[in-house]
Amino acid sequence: MNRSYNKLFLLIVGISFLMTFYFSYINYNYPYIGVGTAIKDGKVIVNIVESQTWASKVGLKNGDEIIEINGDSPFKHTVTVKYGMLEQIKDFKIINSDNEVKSYQIKGNFASLQNTQNLFLLIIPYTFYFLCLFCIYFVYKTNIRLNLKSALILNVFLLIISLAYFSSTGSSRGDQISRFINLVLFLSVPVSYLHFIYQYFVELGKKLFSVKYVVFGYLLVLSNLSYEIYIELFNIEFSPARIINLISFLLLIIMVFILKINGLRKIKYAPQAYFIKIIIITNVFSFLPFIVFYLVPYLLFDRYIFPPIVLAAFLLLIPFSLVYQFVATKIYDIEFLLGRIRYYTLLAIIPTLAIVGFMLFLNTDSKSEYIPESLESTFTPIKLSAFVFLLMLLVFYFKEIVDFRFKLRRFSEKYNYQDSIFKYTNEIRKANKLNQLIDILKKIIIDVLLVNKLYFIEVNKEGKLISTDFFDKDGDVDDHLPFVSEVVTEIGKIHEVDKGFLIHIGESKGHNYILLCLSSINTPKLTRDEISWLKALSFYTNVSLENFLKIEELMNHLETVQKEGTNPSWLTKLFFSIEEKQRSNLAKDLHDSVLQDLISLKRQCEVALVELEAAPAALKGQLEDMNHNMTKIIKTTRETCQELRPQLLYDLGLVKALNKLVSQYQEIADFEIRMNAGKFQPNTDLDVQLNLYRIIQELLNNANKHSHASNVLIMLVCIKDKIVLHYEDDGIGFDQSEISYSSESMGLSGITERVKALKGTLTIETSRGEGFKAVIEI
Repeated sequence: MNRSYNKLFLLIVGISFLMTFYFSYINYNYPYIGVGTAIKDGKVIVNIVESQTWASKVGLKNGDEIIEINGDSPFKHTVTVKYGMLEQIKDFKIINSDNEVKSYQIKGNFASLQNTQNLFLLIIPYTFYFLCLFCIYFVYKTNIRLNLKSALILNVFLLIISLAYFSSTGSSRGDQISRFINLVLFLSVPVSYLHFIYQYFVELGKKLFSVKYVVFGYLLVLSNLSYEIYIELFNIEFSPARIINLISFLLLIIMVFILKINGLRKIKYAPQAYFIKIIIITNVFSFLPFIVFYLVPYLLFDRYIFPPIVLAAFLLLIPFSLVYQFVATKIYDIEFLLGRIRYYTLLAIIPTLAIVGFMLFLNTDSKSEYIPESLESTFTPIKLSAFVFLLMLLVFYFKEIVDFRFKLRRFSEKYNYQDSIFKYTNEIRKANKLNQLIDILKKIIIDVLLVNKLYFIEVNKEGKLISTDFFDKDGDVDDHLPFVSEVVTEIGKIHEVDKGFLIHIGESKGHNYILLCLSSINTPKLTRDEISWLKALSFYTNVSLENFLKIEELMNHLETVQKEGTNPSWLTKLFFSIEEKQRSNLAKDLHDSVLQDLISLKRQCEVALVELEAAPAALKGQLEDMNHNMTKIIKTTRETCQELRPQLLYDLGLVKALNKLVSQYQEIADFEIRMNAGKFQPNTDLDVQLNLYRIIQELLNNANKHSHASNVLIMLVCIKDKIVLHYEDDGIGFDQSEISYSSESMGLSGITERVKALKGTLTIETSRGEGFKAVIEI
């Protein structure tokens, strides 16, 4: 804040001190009486006596006629005639319903502090004011460096709301100055609040609504004040002014809510949306009691359910929530709190209606013997309902706190379900086998429930038995097997039988695990707490059971790897994958470097031959030989690149690549090749296709070098989920005992390793002079 703002704000704080002294003076000299009056047939009649006030305690009743105030006619007392209240008096006389004349004197001292009404007239206003001053000081100190205008508006708002509440104590006594101050401040509460929200979000770079709404609010406050001054100067009836003031306040509240809800839609996904949501909810709880219990009844019936001085105390929620969010680093989860309030509300409705109905029934039967006389007023059911409903909410709230603090240790430890779950989760940490887990579960159920025989059953999805408990010697599982299908549909489902129950405790890979719990006698029906407890146990067990099964599967896999030795299939597959990658890189390097240089050199030779027509024949012959050799080298390099990386396989698939490979071998080999791959599925995994290509390539290479065959047959087909490669030649063959599986050879051992990497099988049939046959299934 700059210096001018500082001086202005300090001046406002100083004025607020003077106002509190003035209101305290009014409170001291004129104790609150709590009587509303009306003029009927030329008489001043008591028409409202507030409960727990001085008037109710001395026995004033509705219908009493006031005949004298301060030793003079009641029509000369302005507060009574104009504002309809019996306040700012020293003594008065009445005629009650029995035509008895009674005199009363009111002393201006603090003895009236004993009255419970002064909790709202003195203690809360003072407490509220000084708390607001503390919050203002804190905001002021934290904002010295930032100099934010929103902080100044927030401090002014805190002063306005505290003084509005304080000034209501003077206004309730009919003091004219207090009434003007209270009118301005009370109407300024929603306006200044709206002004703060506007400025705060403008400083954050987000404009929720136009500033015109703020200006309109302040103009509405000035209009109400001007009208109030006007009716005072010209002595116009007071009633329309109060109606106009209340309608203006209602209009401002509605405007604030609409603007905040629209603003929330604008920044729905922004970080500040949560802040707006908290503001809206806080405002609902702050203004709703005043609107429901005072403003609406007064506008409709010219009466109120609770006095405004009491309902205004709810406005404390607004500044406290704002300062709390300004100060706190961690705030409460508002969604959780709202959920709890909704839950408590549903629980409290029926008890509230029952209690209020019972109290009213007693009051109807025996008047004031059980219920105070004040409950016979018009809004008695509503007042009673509000008190009882609030009490029920508090009871439910503190009941949940007590339950949590004592962790439900209220009765026997045997039925302490929550504690048993804690023990169970502690015990299963020590288990390292599935059997141990089931034993722990059995023990915890036997300790808590009335069962003594538990059997572990494993079934399939249809409920058919796979395995049963070793300890089932009485045939209990067979007797209850028909009921298993009732529980396999979901984890935690329970089916009760005569002497116990079945519960689904886990599932994994199509297997369901059921626990049959029985007793020697007929057991009572499971309670809601027991069902919830058993379901919680089953969910914990299911998670642990899945973990144990996965661990067992992992251990089996590790054992398989160990049996495979130092060269498992997954490692072989990885090696071949790395090899293919290196081949591909080498082929690209050859194609992009050596082959391109050779092609360029060949082009240069061809150009030289054209230009050297007149050269000697010997030189020309040498150049022609060079050109021929370079053509052979280029062809060889291309074939090498093709062998290293069969580009046709990547572009057009395995079948096209194999046709190309076969045509290449037909040119250089002395045997005829027949290939049939018409039933091969082209959408097979590329890694599988590449390995099949390498296998066929190696088989043809071996046939070309060693078999001396005249015919070679290759068949590649897909049968259901299998790929079958059939190779056969009529060569010289060899003794199967001579087949080498050493890793140094890339002959049949290389083929064997590739098949192993694809998790397939290789069958070889051969003997000397009988040809060679190999069948590979993947």
